[in-house]
Amino acid sequence: YTVSARNIDKYLGPPKAIPESEQELLDQPGLVTGLAWTEVGGELLQIEVNIMPGKGKLILTGQLGEVMKESAQAALTYCRSRSGELQVEEGYFEKSDIHIHVPAGAIPKDGPSAGITIATALYSAISGRSVHKGLAMTGEVTLRGRVLPIGGLKEKALAALRAHINKVIIPYQNKKDLSEIPKDIRDKMTFHSVKDMDEVIALAIGRLPKKNLKRKKSKVAGDTSSIR
Repeated sequence: YTVSARNIDKYLGPPKAIPESEQELLDQPGLVTGLAWTEVGGELLQIEVNIMPGKGKLILTGQLGEVMKESAQAALTYCRSRSGELQVEEGYFEKSDIHIHVPAGAIPKDGPSAGITIATALYSAISGRSVHKGLAMTGEVTLRGRVLPIGGLKEKALAALRAHINKVIIPYQNKKDLSEIPKDIRDKMTFHSVKDMDEVIALAIGRLPKKNLKRKKSKVAGDTSSIR
């Protein structure tokens, strides 16, 4: 069988577009759309972050597996390392409780590919700046903010398009996997391949004023590749 934009509904069912009410909610800081792979295809993965006065606790809910919990820890460590850029006061993280939730709590979730989504949601919540509309992302994140490759890119891209999302951030090392996505679907989307979180933040939220950047630009920063 050949799957195309014309017959995809036959195999995967009706499109699961994000309701208008939820689209409006995505304008709020701390909300980011990720992409997940499942045995029956790709799915959207909404990440929610809420920050409140507390004692430095990290709360994780939504039936997350051990690997996904570790991804959340790595994402938080990355954001803590950018305290100067985020302009948070001294002791901010020690005086705050951070709650990360992945909706559809009855469904178990695991894997490292939500790393950059969690990191972006944290960065968004801490900075108070919303993520751009019509954007989804997938990628593993390291403590130093490097973006590592993931699996299931074809299925994830189809899930994004079915939800009327045509801009996707992917790891640079997954560029080679774009050839697996049918051309008629690929032509309707824009894929931004990135090497580090600096590039992810620039695409998803927007670059911070230069005066706020505390570290030197890395060799790969600004090397973001956009592929249609």
